[in-house]
Amino acid sequence: MGTVTEVIAVACSDEPSRLVERDEHLLLSPPHPNPFSVKLWRDHEPLSVVHFPQEYEAVPFAPPRGVYESAQIRVEWQTMDNRQPFYHRNCDVDEISYQIAGERTLMTEFGVVEHRPGEFSRLPRGVAHDNYGRRESHLLFYTPAPVREECAPLRRSQAVFPVFPGWEPGKVNEAVTQCMGAPGHDITVTPVDELRLLEQAYAEEERLLVLTGTDQIGMTWLYRSAGFRMGTVRLVPGTQRVYRRTLDADQVQYQISGRRTLISQRGIVDLGPGDFVRIPLGVSHASVCAEESRHIGLYAVHELPQAAETTRTAEPYTPERLAALQPSEW
Repeated sequence: MGTVTEVIAVACSDEPSRLVERDEHLLLSPPHPNPFSVKLWRDHEPLSVVHFPQEYEAVPFAPPRGVYESAQIRVEWQTMDNRQPFYHRNCDVDEISYQIAGERTLMTEFGVVEHRPGEFSRLPRGVAHDNYGRRESHLLFYTPAPVREECAPLRRSQAVFPVFPGWEPGKVNEAVTQCMGAPGHDITVTPVDELRLLEQAYAEEERLLVLTGTDQIGMTWLYRSAGFRMGTVRLVPGTQRVYRRTLDADQVQYQISGRRTLISQRGIVDLGPGDFVRIPLGVSHASVCAEESRHIGLYAVHELPQAAETTRTAEPYTPERLAALQPSEW
């Protein structure tokens, strides 16, 4: 504990960051007593954590569970051991998915992707798609189109028949939705010729791009739009602790692997695989890890409220709690 570096940054523009030196104890401490009888600042809740298990658990089919949701971005968690019961076409958003565990066949008009854990793909607005999951779980991120990739793809979707072993075209519906695919916002639901829909891939030049994080330390940027940016972060133990304060965006983090401790001006909390946490814009924070840690970082320029139930909350800062942590970065 002593002097630390803080990065004051914006995530969704090309404005350069600034570095400032801070007293770490003062940075994390509550304010000095108010000398006036009038209340000058608000009381703020500690950071809250939402957890969904990464290990597959057999459950009846249900719609994706909302985790964070605003008028501009929706984050969902889903688990499947079955076919999705319809093809889906978004009117207003691009749909990004991240494969947590298990296997999932993503079937689209731009070809088929066999998703493996750790992979991302983006469905452009208006592209019909269905999923066949096998003891799997994945995340969905909906945000207004257009979104673009910020790194080279691992591979591309392909026109494949049969799309998975035992597949035969069936009697299926196509649902067209608005409002980021939220339940109750369908526009039309009609029967569709599944074979003809998937054969559209032969007439299309565009393909889905499969992305993954890299082994570089720090952030690997994956996706970007006007008010949204997302990437993966790799941390290793033993590097210098650096605080970050993002001025233009709420940040949602999802812990992919490893364990770390998040230190913030809204408390200190331990994070493990399957944990989500939201850091409001303007809140300084850093991470400490005693093992390699990987997480997703999503930045949203508008407030991104939590929709799921809280699993646990951060503990208040104390010098003793901070002194017990291992040094790290981010």
